Amino acid sequence: MNTHEDLPISSAPVPADAFGLEPLLDVTELAAYLGVPVSTLYDWRTRGKGPAAYRFGKHLKFAVSDVRAWVAEQRETA
Repeated sequence: MNTHEDLPISSAPVPADAFGLEPLLDVTELAAYLGVPVSTLYDWRTRGKGPAAYRFGKHLKFAVSDVRAWVAEQRETA
């Protein structure tokens, strides 16, 4: 997943992979999808903002369902 067209953003359930797990995005993929620098994602994390992430060693991964939920929370009301 390297472009925002690849991230399923509908409210439909996230399709699982062959192992029954939902897709995970890395920091670069999420930054590209959101249109923000990777450094912004790291800044959000240090300030307690941004979507929840999993840490595997030095690697951060973001579940598509967590990104969807976080994006929905960012919507401004009219």
